[in-house]
This record gives sequence, structure tokens and C-alpha cells, in this order.
Amino acid sequence: MRPSIRSALEQAAELTRNNHLLDGFALGEAAINQATDDEQGEVRQWLADHADDFVGRND
Repeated sequence: MRPSIRSALEQAAELTRNNHLLDGFALGEAAINQATDDEQGEVRQWLADHADDFVGRND
């Protein structure tokens, strides 16, 4: 995945953790929508691997 998409997803997680859910959702959705078909699998895997980043859990 392109670094710009990864960065946007990381920023979306940060916004969500800081109670800016709508902003985080909008940024994450925009990043996902810009991913190419070839990147979609990697984006899905990144989201699965980093789901706790969106809620601030470190289990």
C-alpha cells in the first residue's frame, strides 16, 4: 500500500482514539476509497492487524 494511504489510516486511528470519531471515519474512508484494487487486500489486512489502534487497546 502507498505510504500516503498508510499514513491516512494511522491518522484516522489517532483521531478515533482522541474522540474525533467522525473525522477519523471520514479520513479512513477517503484513504480506503483511494486504494487501488491491488491495494485493497493489504488495506483490509492492515485494518485487521491494527483494529485495537482505533480504540486505544494494547491487549
